[in-house]
Amino acid sequence: MKGFDLSLYLVLDPDLCASYGMVETARAAVEGGATMVQLRDKTGGTQRMIETGLALRQALAGTGALLIVNDDIEAAGRIGADGLHIGQDDGDPVAARARIGNDMILGVSVETVEAARRLDPAVVDYAGIGPVFATPTKPDHKQPVGLDGLADLVAASPVPSVAIGGLKGEHVEAVLKTGADGLAVVSAICGTPDPRAAARALAVLIEGVRR
Repeated sequence: MKGFDLSLYLVLDPDLCASYGMVETARAAVEGGATMVQLRDKTGGTQRMIETGLALRQALAGTGALLIVNDDIEAAGRIGADGLHIGQDDGDPVAARARIGNDMILGVSVETVEAARRLDPAVVDYAGIGPVFATPTKPDHKQPVGLDGLADLVAASPVPSVAIGGLKGEHVEAVLKTGADGLAVVSAICGTPDPRAAARALAVLIEGVRR
């Protein structure tokens, strides 16, 4: 399994990224300091995921940033992505691991302490924890856990964790103080006038807290 850095994890949204496109948004964000990029396109279908993912893989080649595919095992394999991310309702992590093999990173979304405790480090590489706050980018999300809930979930998780859900620069210090390994963001980078500058500002804040 590949090493990975969850510090600044960009989740791409096709609607929010429309002004620049997902590939250009990702390229700019990685130049600014994003360490991982997740391709999430709930309505595009596998073929569009593959086309976008192949373009993303080319754009990110040599940058050190890793490409994760959301909830589409076939697309992840065809793209040659670095990893797959699945939600609690997207199937069994053991079955997903069996299909993607041991070389690909597997992330799983968790919203409860019980779900976090059930994660098997032999199967799952990281937990996506949240939503921390309510977010319009995922209208069907579960009840926000807040910063206290995030701390409880991070403590319960036997694998590294990345917080997600309505996170912005003002939340960096509080999120990292819960023990989370990084922040996953959508609108804090996607849809901003300058994705590179937005990512850089977040990366500087993250580095500042870690010093």
